[in-house]
Amino acid sequence: MSWFLLSIGLLIGGYFTYGVFVEKIFGTRPARLTPAHSHADGVDYVRMSTKKVYLIQLLNIAGVGPIFGPILGALYGPAAMLWIVFGCIFAGGVHDYFSGMLSVRNKGQSVPNLAGKYLGSHAKHVSNIFAIVVLLLVGVVFVSAPAGLLSRLTGLNVTIFLVCIFAYYLVATIVPVDKIIGRFYPVFGALLLFMSIGLTVALVVSSEHSMLPGVEAANFFQNLNPNDMPLWPALFIIVACGAISGFHATQSPLMARCMENEHNGRFVFYGAMIGEGIIAIIWCAIALSFFGGVEGLAVGMGENPANLVYEASNGLLGAFGGFLAILGVIILPITSGDTAFRSSRLILAEYFHIPQHLIQARLLLALPLFIGGAILTQIDFGILWRYFGVANQATAALMLWTAAAYMLRHNKLHWICTIPALFMTTVVVTYILNSSDLGLDLPMTLSTIAGMLTALLILSGLWKRIKGRTLDHEDVPEPGE
Repeated sequence: MSWFLLSIGLLIGGYFTYGVFVEKIFGTRPARLTPAHSHADGVDYVRMSTKKVYLIQLLNIAGVGPIFGPILGALYGPAAMLWIVFGCIFAGGVHDYFSGMLSVRNKGQSVPNLAGKYLGSHAKHVSNIFAIVVLLLVGVVFVSAPAGLLSRLTGLNVTIFLVCIFAYYLVATIVPVDKIIGRFYPVFGALLLFMSIGLTVALVVSSEHSMLPGVEAANFFQNLNPNDMPLWPALFIIVACGAISGFHATQSPLMARCMENEHNGRFVFYGAMIGEGIIAIIWCAIALSFFGGVEGLAVGMGENPANLVYEASNGLLGAFGGFLAILGVIILPITSGDTAFRSSRLILAEYFHIPQHLIQARLLLALPLFIGGAILTQIDFGILWRYFGVANQATAALMLWTAAAYMLRHNKLHWICTIPALFMTTVVVTYILNSSDLGLDLPMTLSTIAGMLTALLILSGLWKRIKGRTLDHEDVPEPGE
């Protein structure tokens, strides 16, 4: 119990300490007009209250990632909790803050355009590919998981729910952001709150399930995987959204277009990441506790983390409470899936310079995305999740390098972005080179060395590119600021 409370305390403390430090280093300009004011169009650029923007941002980024990822990561033991806490504070929160605030500073542009501006045209093209791949995989993963849970709850064929969710996605993707997302997400937030707090309290007071049984300080630095799977670098790929996620970089511009003032950035972007980290810690603790430890988790979960969600929700909260909790787990991915497709549409619109004020133009880009997503739903969930994890963390590394380039250009403390960028680049390259399923199946030592060298080469190239560059007019303070 004490380890769980300590983890929550560290996350909250991180928001009020390191989050403030990051905000100060970036340097907000409250007097500067945000895109919601300067580019208001009634469709994607719509002013909303700070609380509403925060809640939508949290729901956008918190799909099944901070649930399924920590559950799968819990197979390695409490080390997953360690990564969630420190990854969230020093990597994920920084990543989300800069992906949002750089978008605010650049007219609400998406991550590929930001990468192109600060890293060059090649980075823009690579980022476009990664962003679309990640968003399509997110859309598919986040439709397959809730459809499967709905099928299990009702006994109806999963195809029925796949069609229904895709139909909702299509509508939510093309209508103005304040019509569905702005109106209904606050209600979904209440359900999310019930799910998180309800399951935590139920686990704490449960007479059948003890909180984090057998967890000691030494366990946090051990690999307890019952299948002897290596912790490095897989844990940092599997536990994605709960610690750091490139998917968030595709979502932050949505709210960057709706935020009223730059001063709200830490609460909206860094704060939403901390909120997701807390959700991730809760599910990691449930995973380590409900079946009595790592070995019980491996047996009880089977091959799909949705099994733990179903069993734990009903076992801890009873039939009615379990139904509401499962409903929360169903809504979370749906609220991220629709914005994933919306982000895809906007990224393609920016890339091909297609105005989006007409609904016909929005349909032109949305329909091919949904057709591709429907085809991908036929692929096994486990395979999809692995591909999502790699593409997701590669996108996160690219966003962090973009932020590091921005900070270098402005002669600010770039290391707050550069260090996590170096780490995540090493993780991704090592995983790709070492993986027998997705990569080259090279030895771990060789793969790790290659990953580290790749990260250092990128840093060297970035340093040479930025040296001597001048600021763009978008970056210079406006008169009177």
